[in-house]
Amino acid sequence: MALVVFLRGVNVGGHRTFRPSLLARALSDFDVVNVGAAGTFVVRKPGPRAAFRAALLRKLPFVTDVMLCEGRDLLRLIASNPFGSEPSRPDVVRFVSVLARAGRVRGSLPLTLPPRGRWLVRVIGARQRFVVGAYRRHMKTIGYLGQLDKLLGAPATTRNWSTIETIVRILRAGRRLQEPGREP
Repeated sequence: MALVVFLRGVNVGGHRTFRPSLLARALSDFDVVNVGAAGTFVVRKPGPRAAFRAALLRKLPFVTDVMLCEGRDLLRLIASNPFGSEPSRPDVVRFVSVLARAGRVRGSLPLTLPPRGRWLVRVIGARQRFVVGAYRRHMKTIGYLGQLDKLLGAPATTRNWSTIETIVRILRAGRRLQEPGREP
């Protein structure tokens, strides 16, 4: 099964900058697909997980948290339809935070930040290492997203829901290629 890689805190504000497409090319033996600029990759031929992780860490030009998860876990997350049928709004961004290890949400859900007044970050659900929610486009939002580590009990990295949907499209396309009778 494919792996999905989420790097934490890369290409943000001029810190830990690199070109993800070059990293994907350097890891071509593992059939790595780069997804955007935030350090997100689909690894279609990971082989042994420890061997892939070691190769990835050797190729990274800096030290950062690396979250690896099974592609099937993201397929399950999408299938669970965590946002229901509620339409998306232009001023609100849906997100998934991926935890470095299973954590526990401290408090009841939904959890809103700030706790009083108009919310900027709302955590609506948690499943294994994935936490789903939404945030408003506002200057103070990044500070509240930064508090998620403490509230979730583990380091987390956050991706837009549309990035998760792109990952799932790549995973599904890879599955179709692997079905009997299909040519790569």
